[in-house]
This record gives sequence, structure tokens and C-alpha cells, in this order.
Amino acid sequence: MIGVVVPANDEEALIGRCLDALRVAAAHPALAGEHVEIVVVLDACRDATQRVADERAVATLAIDARNVGIARAAGASALIAGGARWLAFTDADSAVAPDWLARQLETAADAVCGVVCIDDWADFSPQARASYEAAYVDAEQHRHIHGASLGVSSAAYLRVGGFAPLRSSEDVELVHRLDGQGATIRWTNAVRVNTSARRFGRAPNGLAAHLHGMERQIASPVDKSDVAPPVRRLYADREPSARLCRVAQGTPGLEMLPCALAPLHCSARQETCVARVPCARRLNSSELNDGPLA
Repeated sequence: MIGVVVPANDEEALIGRCLDALRVAAAHPALAGEHVEIVVVLDACRDATQRVADERAVATLAIDARNVGIARAAGASALIAGGARWLAFTDADSAVAPDWLARQLETAADAVCGVVCIDDWADFSPQARASYEAAYVDAEQHRHIHGASLGVSSAAYLRVGGFAPLRSSEDVELVHRLDGQGATIRWTNAVRVNTSARRFGRAPNGLAAHLHGMERQIASPVDKSDVAPPVRRLYADREPSARLCRVAQGTPGLEMLPCALAPLHCSARQETCVARVPCARRLNSSELNDGPLA
């Protein structure tokens, strides 16, 4: 069985498109009829998201965490308990390509990181779009990490302990642990998802926040050496073990994150963290990987 997890927090307006696209992907002939189970994790939903899922006979799981890491983990656990051998993750405001699942499985990798394409820029300026698209690498070996276009074998997922309970960057943290334990990871633009560029996102440091930041930087340019680096291209051109950050304040797994994540997780937000590791906010931009956050 193949499992698909869709976390949702009040997504009645967009999740119908998401689920319709997943049903098409689940029927791809390359899957040879293997059963695909889709689970929508209703995280503190107060709208009609469940009704939209029910109308499409899609399973739901209700939690009240307001935390995408917890939501993805809850869905994954339910699917693994039901016998899923492969876990695919997307977002409620996204629509996967018809071959999205088939392309993941044909890689024979432990994990697959796909790409996203923004299909509606109405909420953002042409300058923000141009800046984003200039930095985005839509190619093989891209090194982007998107929770909206991610797959992992159940065995590899269990081996590293699953998603951490993070409100943002839970996908980056999971891929870092997979990489650190020697999992085979395929970075491919053959695994594709269309996603929204909505102005109000769900994750505090997700795509919407990144696009807002780009617009602010266009309006008021700043020295890049004083700005937290984008973390989703963390592994391009450097070893994932470089500059470990130990400011994780008790969150399991985070103590081994590269310090480029410190601006997201360090409560002190200071130039030198408690482990006396230079904070990535103050590293020279030439030492860091430029690229989009989401």
C-alpha cells in the first residue's frame, strides 16, 4: 500500500483541488493497481474541510495541535499502521501531477524530494515573482525541500524517528536526519506539484512568509550577510554535518541541525549560540547557499 498525508488547517477553499489531483495520481497505470490510501489530517479545523474530504470518500484524522510536524507525523503513523510501504506528503493548497506517485516509486530511493511550481501569482508583485523564479532551481539535483512534494519509504521514515513536532521546517529537519543516517535521497524535478502563492500561509516560515520577505527586501534592500539564509537548499555544496547547532532547547533531533536553522529555532537569536557556534545570521553570504526558502 502507498500512503499519502495531507495536513490541513481550515482549507475548505483549496483542498478539493488537492484531493482530486491525488485521486488521478493514485490511478496512474505505472502503479499497477496498488492501493493508495489518502489521509487528510484535520488540524484544528473549524470550517468545512472535513465535508470536502467526506464528499470524496477520503479518510480523515482529527487533531488539535496547530503544528504541521505533528500533523504529518500523525498521518504517517496511521498509514504505517495500515500497512503502507511508502509515504508521500503534500499540502492542502497544492495539486500534484498525474505521475507524482509513480515518479517517486520508480526512483527506488529511500526518499524523494520533488519540486513545486507556483500557478497563481495574483497576490504578489511581478518583482517578487521574478526574484523567486531567478533563484529557484527547477532541475535534477536541485536540493530544494518541500513538504508539498516529498516521499519516503516507511522503513526509512521509521529508522530516523519520523517528523519532529515543528511548526515550520519539519520537512527540512526530516531530510537532514535521513541524509545523516545514510539514506539514499533522490532530488528530482520529475516529481512535480502546483502550489498556491497565497498571502496568508499556515506555517510561520513557509512559502507565504518567504515571498513576503522577498517583497520587503525588494522594497528595502539590505545587506545579505545580515539576513538569515534560506534553509531549504541547505545541503548544496557543503557537508550536511557542517556547523552543528546545539541551541535546540529540548526539541528532539534539533540539537544536531546545521546552524543555518538557528534563526528559526534559537530563542536567543544572538551572534554566538550557547554552544559557541557562530550564528548563521552573521556568516558571510559567500559561505551560505542562496535560494528560495520554500
